[in-house]
Amino acid sequence: MVSKALLRLVSAVNRRRMKLLLGIALLAYVASVWGNFVNMRSIQENGELKIESKIEEIVEPLREKIRDLEKSFTQKYPPVKFLSEKDRKRILSLCTSGFLPFSRTCLCWLTGGLVKITGGAGFVGSHLTDKLMMDGHEVTVVDNFFTGRKRNVEHWIGHENFELINHDVVEPLYIEVDQIYHLASPASPPNYMYNPIKTLKTNTIGTLNMLGLAKRVGARLLLASTSEVYGDPEVHPQSEDYWGHVNPIGPRACYDEGKRVAETMCYAYMKQEGVEVRVARIFNTFGPRMHMNDGRVVSNFILQALQGEPLTVYGSGSQTRAFQYVSDLVNGLVALMNSNVSSPVNLGNPEEHTILEFAQLIKSLVGSGSEIQFLSEAQDDPQKRKPDIRKAKMMLAWEPVVPLEEGLNKAIHYFRKELEYQANNQYIPKPKPARIKKGRTRHN
Repeated sequence: MVSKALLRLVSAVNRRRMKLLLGIALLAYVASVWGNFVNMRSIQENGELKIESKIEEIVEPLREKIRDLEKSFTQKYPPVKFLSEKDRKRILSLCTSGFLPFSRTCLCWLTGGLVKITGGAGFVGSHLTDKLMMDGHEVTVVDNFFTGRKRNVEHWIGHENFELINHDVVEPLYIEVDQIYHLASPASPPNYMYNPIKTLKTNTIGTLNMLGLAKRVGARLLLASTSEVYGDPEVHPQSEDYWGHVNPIGPRACYDEGKRVAETMCYAYMKQEGVEVRVARIFNTFGPRMHMNDGRVVSNFILQALQGEPLTVYGSGSQTRAFQYVSDLVNGLVALMNSNVSSPVNLGNPEEHTILEFAQLIKSLVGSGSEIQFLSEAQDDPQKRKPDIRKAKMMLAWEPVVPLEEGLNKAIHYFRKELEYQANNQYIPKPKPARIKKGRTRHN
């Protein structure tokens, strides 16, 4: 009886022990499987990390190249105002004559309309484009770049308000416009005398095309005329009611008479077709973005002084000129365009200097040791040139504000930079003489 009880007890203990052992074995198995799983997961994660690291090593240089490309395409623009659609001007700038900075065209849209400016990529036109762009307007420059440079407007390329197109003003342009700034014409004597027929075509056919455009769309046109319409004046200073003293068959006639007939066309269209016109008679203007070898007195003197060459004065140097800085002119053009003045207006600086005084001033500002060399006087070179700007003061509230020396220092700085740039490109400009039969140049 006792032995049976002992056997049952031993059997029960063994069963519990077996169950315990089985439980321990099961736990050991589960722990083993879990350990293997954890190890495999760790290996997998390490492998993934290694793969990701490899991918990162390959991709990072590509990312760096993309960042470099983005930087190269990201243009920093001058500050531009924000204007509402009601006040924003859309401007098209168009070069058409194939000459120098004055020979471009720009169209601008004013208060819901389009304004055209011939000369938008050149010397004066590009500064006018800058002003209109920074005022928040939309500008399209149209230029054939025969001798012009995209560098004058490249700081706007890529801007949402700016567009660049290729066109020539002697060909008709069909576009909706409200205002037209017509600056297209070569302004440098060596260049307008190099191809006098092209100069005449630009000032006649080009002006007819712009007046035809103004007539079709009801636009207002501003003609950038010149003090050359006064020729070699017998009245001093020159006021707008002076008819001028021009040689109609001389070497300068292609430009002088071209501008005179352009003015005639403007007032014929105004009287016959009702076209709104504005005429600016522009006197000598200088500043950055002038061509260094265009043959004009400012560029010639600065270039010669910077290069240590003799400053060439034609004649005795007693001829007088009045020089205005380009920003003053731009302000005057905009004021005239937006005024109610339809008769011609002089835009120039009444501060008069002889050519010899001007040569000595530039020599002093540059700090040059160049000598002054006197050459034979040029044919039809005006002896005196000084604007009477009482009309601009009274009717436009405009007058030049940039002192001559301040403007010249800016121009000299620009020319220095241009010389450095061109030296790096293995090109050193030389003053360009006028192409005249007698081989003489002139002051303009």
